[in-house]
Amino acid sequence: MKLLKNKLSSLFFLLFLAIFGFACNTPTPFGPVYDTEGNLARDAEIIADFLETAQIDSLYRIHDPNGVIVIVQEEGPGTKPSEFRLIYTNYNGRLLDGTMFDTNNEDLAKENDIYDANRLYRIFQFTLGSGEAIQGFNIGFRQLKSGSKAILIIPSTWAYRDQERDRIPANSILMFEVEFLGWE
Repeated sequence: MKLLKNKLSSLFFLLFLAIFGFACNTPTPFGPVYDTEGNLARDAEIIADFLETAQIDSLYRIHDPNGVIVIVQEEGPGTKPSEFRLIYTNYNGRLLDGTMFDTNNEDLAKENDIYDANRLYRIFQFTLGSGEAIQGFNIGFRQLKSGSKAILIIPSTWAYRDQERDRIPANSILMFEVEFLGWE
């Protein structure tokens, strides 16, 4: 009899958890879940509108299935990097309205009032696919040959999502002018 009571108690407890646990509106105890598909769809429309009017010279454009746009302006003589290779690049980061938010070029940083005296301005390096750079860099640089110059237009999902950063509002689409110096 006691065994039956324990089994019934366990069954009622599981039933209680099932009913009330799944009825909660909060998907996780950490707050709302980021809407990847919704933000990619929103960003795709904004990027399409931007590209209709933006006057950007290019040899060709790659529309990656992830939503990143790679606008190749100069084709490099090298090869495309493979996963976990060390990438060397110069870059200028801007919002779609043209506001520069970051660069590894000290003179440009000073010209655009974003200079930080505590920062080292040098060639940016990151390991492809390691998480050392935003995901949009990983997606974009996989499409480029070493020596290329390009513009990467990165949806917010593959940048900083809904997190605000220094000079970057939440859910911002980012545009990077990159000079792919090489990889090893």
